[in-house]
Amino acid sequence: MNVFENARIHMIESQLRPNRVVDDRLLRAFAGIRRELFVPEHLRQVAYIDEDLPLGGGRYLMEPRVAARLLQAAEIEPTDTALVVGAGTGYEAAVIAVLTRHVVALEEDPDLARRARAALVEHAIAAVNVVEAPLREGYRTRAPYDVILFGGAVAEVPTDIPLQLAEGGRLLAVVRPGNAVGRATLTTRTGGVLARRAIFDAASPILPSFLPKPAFVFC
Repeated sequence: MNVFENARIHMIESQLRPNRVVDDRLLRAFAGIRRELFVPEHLRQVAYIDEDLPLGGGRYLMEPRVAARLLQAAEIEPTDTALVVGAGTGYEAAVIAVLTRHVVALEEDPDLARRARAALVEHAIAAVNVVEAPLREGYRTRAPYDVILFGGAVAEVPTDIPLQLAEGGRLLAVVRPGNAVGRATLTTRTGGVLARRAIFDAASPILPSFLPKPAFVFC
């Protein structure tokens, strides 16, 4: 067992399980994905620490426990189709690919998209389609989705993206409006009606494309 395998086991036993991640399928998925492949080379030795890791350009890889709790709340089924908005280097998309049949990894930064494809190829994961397009619009071409995950926090969820959920679909995002505490939220679509609830607090960095809109200042 090498140092990364030990770190992966430690991540699961000291970060995920103690933070109420109990889904066995999900834990096996995290155990099977080599997180070190999805971070810059100079950060590989700390790939499994419980912190958001910088990817460059104001982007971060979410800390493992936040990503795991979001994915657990999604209750992903083997027949689901998933969309990751702001996929970054593709780590969450890779984990989801262990759980379901097809994943669209939406990324607007060409360098991050390139790194995601390289990591997925090195990991021999074929179920993820990396798409380069603006994040704020989602990806209607493959909609509807059973699961939509935001790969970072947002000031608010754009109205168009939840509409890309299938009936019974689940959308997971950390919402951080203004200077407020970040809240991991679950949005569901039932009978065509969207309902949202907070599930836990989280301090994930905001995706640059989803920063708060500047407030008007009256002189």
